[in-house]
Amino acid sequence: MSKAKTKSEAVAGNFFEDFRVGQEIRHATPRTMTEADAALNVALYGSRFAINSSDEFARALGLPRAPLDDLAVFHVVIGKTVPDISLNAVANLGYAEFRWGVPVYPGDTLSARSTVLGLRENSNRASGVVWVRSTGVNQRGEMVLDYVRWVMVHKRDPAAAVPETVVPKTAPSVAPADLIVPAGLKLAGYDDVAAGSSYRWEDYEVGERIDHVSGITLEDSDHMFSTRLYQNTARVHFDAFAGKSTRFGRRLAYGGHVISLARALSFNGLANGFRVAAINAGSHVAPTFGGDTIYAWSEVLEKAPLPGRTDLGALRMRSISAKDCPCSSWPGKGADGKYHPAVVLDLDYWLLMPRRAA
Repeated sequence: MSKAKTKSEAVAGNFFEDFRVGQEIRHATPRTMTEADAALNVALYGSRFAINSSDEFARALGLPRAPLDDLAVFHVVIGKTVPDISLNAVANLGYAEFRWGVPVYPGDTLSARSTVLGLRENSNRASGVVWVRSTGVNQRGEMVLDYVRWVMVHKRDPAAAVPETVVPKTAPSVAPADLIVPAGLKLAGYDDVAAGSSYRWEDYEVGERIDHVSGITLEDSDHMFSTRLYQNTARVHFDAFAGKSTRFGRRLAYGGHVISLARALSFNGLANGFRVAAINAGSHVAPTFGGDTIYAWSEVLEKAPLPGRTDLGALRMRSISAKDCPCSSWPGKGADGKYHPAVVLDLDYWLLMPRRAA
């Protein structure tokens, strides 16, 4: 028997030492969104926002039909980047300068590209942090999502030389004037009853806290399904065998899954926050696993009118998610700067919400 060839066309993904600041990456594989994606998003997370649920509701606001959930777009675009950016990730660490662009509808095809902004090797020399700016576009080249995220990535060889440290500066928040409002959006026909709440922009106060009350138990089958649905190939999420050799000893739930659960839970208290327009900052504070029950609460950080709009305003929200801990006691960050042990997600983001008629 002849000796087997060792050459392989399979790829192992990029390790930390493979990245260079300024590197441009075009990601495979374009993905055409369908009505099935909208239905599966509801099945996975239980989201109930009217604009994503009803074509008639969306048309009354001047849109051609119900757009896909903003976070479904988030998942797909991030999923495109995983094979090149975070296939060998230890953990996804944070987000900044996230802006949603034009709405995405069934039939739109999404693709993504990234630029490496920064690199920093960890002191253990076994891994490092990679900062990237990624942009998702539709088939017309229109931006649907643009963001910065940073990921801790394994090194292939701890002894490998790495480039000089570059830590990029990111804006602390997205300015309200830079939030993108969908073209043609008109809120004169906004139906509070159909949306599920009579509370509008004027009814919220800076500093107000909202306990979203309910919890959702995250099953292994749920986060495994979402990981596959969004073509996210990060090993830490789907490979139980490999997970046994990590410091956690098991698979990690995809962090975006927790964000979508928190968004779905926020319907109780923020039902008229019909569009996530931007994420200012975000941190996956602690890992989440199958069997954990996610609860959430929110705080109003800022209210902003939008240029040229009297029918629409923006709310800057802080969303805290905790596992196995109802949020009536507001678990968060203490005076010592440390998070409550149940906290898994801390997210700072902008919502668009209708205003009352003058």
